[in-house]
Amino acid sequence: MPLSPTRSTTVTPSAPVLPPQGYDGTSPFPQDGPAPARDGGERLYVTVTAVIVVLPFVAIGLAGWLLWGSLIHPADIVLALVLYAITGLGVTVGFHRGLTHVGYRAVRPVRIALAVAGSMSFQGDVIGWVAIHRRHHAFTDRPGDPHSPYRYGTHLRGQLRGLLHAHVGWLFRNDHTPPERYAPDLLADRDIRAVARAFPALCVLTLALPFAVGWVIGGTWLYGVTALLWAGLVRIALLHHVTWSVNSLCHMVGERPFRTRRHDRATNLWPLALLSFGESWHNLHHADPTSARHGVDRGQLDPSAAVIRLLERLGWVHDVRWPTPDRVAARRA
Repeated sequence: MPLSPTRSTTVTPSAPVLPPQGYDGTSPFPQDGPAPARDGGERLYVTVTAVIVVLPFVAIGLAGWLLWGSLIHPADIVLALVLYAITGLGVTVGFHRGLTHVGYRAVRPVRIALAVAGSMSFQGDVIGWVAIHRRHHAFTDRPGDPHSPYRYGTHLRGQLRGLLHAHVGWLFRNDHTPPERYAPDLLADRDIRAVARAFPALCVLTLALPFAVGWVIGGTWLYGVTALLWAGLVRIALLHHVTWSVNSLCHMVGERPFRTRRHDRATNLWPLALLSFGESWHNLHHADPTSARHGVDRGQLDPSAAVIRLLERLGWVHDVRWPTPDRVAARRA
């Protein structure tokens, strides 16, 4: 699952659209060619990305300093949990299983609401996010994959470097994914285009909301600041790293009970299941990308699938692609 860089959708792609032929599965990926000169727009992109990545960590340190020797307010915990669930499910149910893979179809208000909730996760605009993830599936763990941990080869040093690249390093590369190629359906959707344009405002909202609610509950600006730190920035940082861990750890560590395409090393990693709302059952997802449920075996909790089931019963989503026993059995290794 990507965190989409917040650059304009008009940038000329710098990466090859198709991977070179003959990749052996172990060698480092071929170089993309000389990087273009960094203009003002490129420097701004890198700066904004750095702020998004670094600011939540600064917030954690600041929160610890401000609250040293005192108890965190209960409202901060509740707000953080509520916003983590709303924005996280906006990504997993909305961005990922709905818009990227069309595992179900939602009525218009739900489709828009999920896109808005996902945008408030600070993971990039919805169209860019979907385009990057579709590209990831097109070239999983091969040249062309924007965030494969095998980019630098399969030897120890290459995998350590690749793990860092897949987790966060890829965000700083000049490697644009053209939505015209990977998400033309969303570019043609007026509602989704509007949500994508509103991404900067939704980033402000996802921080302003906990500050305002904290101030109202506590009655002072200090309550607003602690809510901003814990239910705003720290919550965003946690969700970022859970998302990035699916990109990185769930292609290197874990079990692979299902067959995937050649070179695709997606794994199941159970410790991340709840925090990722079921996204870390990544091996089945890559074996059957359109499935609305990722955790299909006994004991595999999948909160995102539970939400989709609830929405289906309410009549708000339809044409849900639930996995069948035969379909699951056909994909077992």
